[in-house]
Amino acid sequence: MTDSAAPAAASTGQMIEGSAIPRFTRGHRLQHDKVRNLWLVQAPEKAFVADPVAASVLQRIDGARSLDAIIDDLASTYDAPRPAIAADVQAMLSGLMAKKVIAI
Repeated sequence: MTDSAAPAAASTGQMIEGSAIPRFTRGHRLQHDKVRNLWLVQAPEKAFVADPVAASVLQRIDGARSLDAIIDDLASTYDAPRPAIAADVQAMLSGLMAKKVIAI
């Protein structure tokens, strides 16, 4: 994600269990801005622009899919090594959990 919402490599360091089901916290949602062709994480009185990689991950957070299912889908969609995808998704979600945008 761009701006201050970008998860730092040294995020919380909290590992999320693969069976965990991530969801947006109350008041946060992902929305596509058709005019600007951007994905935004919106909350009362704030919005974060999600870069294309973050948007791809966040679009899969539906409150029903497990973290493992999201990572498997991303690895399959992008024909990328699962361990690399898992590390990136873990770092991003840990950062968003620290900002209280995502919960499990």
